[in-house]
Amino acid sequence: MRLYVVMAIALLSLSAVAQGRKPQDRCTFVTDTVMVHDPVMAVEDGLCHLFSTGNGLQHATSADRRTWTVHGEPVLADIPAWTRDSVPGFNRHVWAPDVIRFRDRWWLAYSCSTFGKNTSAIGLASSATLAVGARWRDDGPLVCSRAGRDNWNAIDPNFVIDADGQPWLAFGSFWDGIQLVRLDSTMHVAAGEKPRTIARRKVTGRANPIEAPFVFRRGGWFYLFVSWDYCCRGMESTYCVAVGRSRSVAGPYLDRDGRDMLHGGGTLVFEGDKKEFEAAGHSAAYSLGGEDIFVCHGYCIPHGGASVLVQLPMEWTADGWPVVVRQK
Repeated sequence: MRLYVVMAIALLSLSAVAQGRKPQDRCTFVTDTVMVHDPVMAVEDGLCHLFSTGNGLQHATSADRRTWTVHGEPVLADIPAWTRDSVPGFNRHVWAPDVIRFRDRWWLAYSCSTFGKNTSAIGLASSATLAVGARWRDDGPLVCSRAGRDNWNAIDPNFVIDADGQPWLAFGSFWDGIQLVRLDSTMHVAAGEKPRTIARRKVTGRANPIEAPFVFRRGGWFYLFVSWDYCCRGMESTYCVAVGRSRSVAGPYLDRDGRDMLHGGGTLVFEGDKKEFEAAGHSAAYSLGGEDIFVCHGYCIPHGGASVLVQLPMEWTADGWPVVVRQK
């Protein structure tokens, strides 16, 4: 947790220095290098919205995805009281959001936890708009986990809509790995449904270092992106991204060599190059402006390991596997 706090202070300080402002100021500023952790995107009326980890969640907007306006007002100005009741020690530092448009409304899932523990909760909020300053309706907890009761961790949510318009939620971090559960039309867990594991990464002598699922649907396939190894350590981070695919949202997800991700499979698709980024992870993938893009945060070597936004084109092999194209 101490490492995470140090990183947060470093990111805020770098942004403030770049703009000539004091770190404690909560004003809006414009930048071409966005300091983020766990970024996700959505587009409304031609404007790209970037949401990420922070006090009440950080929000940035851009018309071109190059120059960003980072807004001082948090997305969740009022953190629901149930989050603190469900997760002792949680206050305002909200992690790893996801956002999706479904049935003419925007739905936001967000993570409430404390570092290294699996007493956690994924909260749900909704709004008619993504506009800065929008008041998100509290729709209560979506999934909760408790130490000693559950062998999974209710953080890192990702909404998935299948070909029939059925919503699902992928989530998970360490413990028993990546979970999937079917949702109902109100974006809550459907009656009688329970999470089930779809990906693990058992490493001899270590925990299960897999988290941050993101499912991208393309050409009749569901691609499951996950992050391996360790985040939040600056220049000592070891994060990287692996992928598998399935014809069904429920899996099984196989890597390029046919290995099931449930049993440790996964094809490496992005990692630090040790020149610009020491490590990179917590990814997302989108079709925006006629191209497929890969999004994640990278621990930037020129900025001493601070976590910055990474956006790169995503191309596809002849047999349908994603390739993240590094910029020269």
